[in-house]
Amino acid sequence: MFSAFTNIFKVPELKSRVLFVLGILLVYRIGIHIPVPGVNVDALSNLFKNQSSNILGFLNLFSGGALKQSSIFALGVMPYISMSIILQLLTAVIPTLEKLSKEGEMGRRKITQYTRIGTVALCIVQGTGTTYLLRSLGEGVVFHWGLGFQVMAVLALTTGTVFIMWLGEQITEYGIGNGMSIIIFAGIVAGLPSQLLQTFNMTGHEFSLFALIFFLLFTLALIAFIVILQQGARKIPVQYATRVVGRQVFKGQSTQLPLKVDYSGVIAVIFASSILVFPSQIARYIQSVPAVSTDVNGWLYNFSDFIVRNFQPGAFIYYVLYSSLIVFFCYFYTAIAFNPTDLSENMKKYGGFIPGIRPGQPTAEFIDRTLTRITIWGALAVCAIAVFPELITRKLHIPIYFGGTSLLIIVGVALDTMKQIESHLLMRHYDGFMKKGRLKGRSAF
Repeated sequence: MFSAFTNIFKVPELKSRVLFVLGILLVYRIGIHIPVPGVNVDALSNLFKNQSSNILGFLNLFSGGALKQSSIFALGVMPYISMSIILQLLTAVIPTLEKLSKEGEMGRRKITQYTRIGTVALCIVQGTGTTYLLRSLGEGVVFHWGLGFQVMAVLALTTGTVFIMWLGEQITEYGIGNGMSIIIFAGIVAGLPSQLLQTFNMTGHEFSLFALIFFLLFTLALIAFIVILQQGARKIPVQYATRVVGRQVFKGQSTQLPLKVDYSGVIAVIFASSILVFPSQIARYIQSVPAVSTDVNGWLYNFSDFIVRNFQPGAFIYYVLYSSLIVFFCYFYTAIAFNPTDLSENMKKYGGFIPGIRPGQPTAEFIDRTLTRITIWGALAVCAIAVFPELITRKLHIPIYFGGTSLLIIVGVALDTMKQIESHLLMRHYDGFMKKGRLKGRSAF
């Protein structure tokens, strides 16, 4: 593996791509420390010290610490992800968008353009809500509240998200891996050293050393389980008959069709997280409105307070909805990324068949039935990875927000990036990261 890393810099194209990604990430991390005008960064940072385990800590984690810094990147990539979810859902129900999605590169560019426009509109809405959220966090967070501050803050936050979106697209086109996933990955990893240092400093005061050791061992076992899940697949035998094309005779051969246990990878987790954030955000925005905040006994305030308390990590309703959304998006993404009918038609075209199954529609039904059965186990495994570590962290009173969601993103993005790097190395006759076999591919957001 270490020799594979050194071989990266022996391939000029791969070296330039990796250095380009590192340069983009450096620009992103610099932007994290550029604050929104009119916000007291010190007061906001002190507030977040006591909010690391609730929804604010969750939002700060996905923004790479930008929310804690009141940075122009505070909205992060969530508006872009949310708009991508909306368009993917609309593609399944609107014939025009479905037609565009099947038009190849031109259709994809058109949908990407719609996503960008929708992201800007969503940024304006979320940016306006964020200004009210900052105001509701307490006195001293906003220096001078008013229309001028709101316009400046919304403009800065929208510009920051659009710039992040552009950075992610540049990584996807000129770098290695998926740009948006790598930006989220970098934001989570960047906050790990400070969180781990804080945890070690509090050992013996808030929780015992035994609890910390148990948590570390559990985390290592969880990482191994995530790798197994991401690489796991059901292999279906496929037999190809002897074919005669012109004067050439192609002998029959046996191969395997791998059906992955979890086709969604980190996408289901990211989609579920981004959607579940909205109710709590909207409720906090409603509570920050003066007319609502003064009427403490009003039904609107009480309903908003119920949403805030139950739609954040630690609440039972939160975990039920979170798990349900993960299962839904695991199936939804699998249905989009994998078409059994097209696969069966291609197999039939080239003389392939599954032993014991008739070619054509019976093959498609068999593949669909098999994929449905294994996807439920993959979805339940992803739910367990996303929820159980958070419960254990709270039970052990470990003061960091680093649960299974973060691990899924880190491990999933790392595997996908390593797979793409390995493909470049093998094309140039270099060894991959493993002595035997290759890293299996995984779809990324």
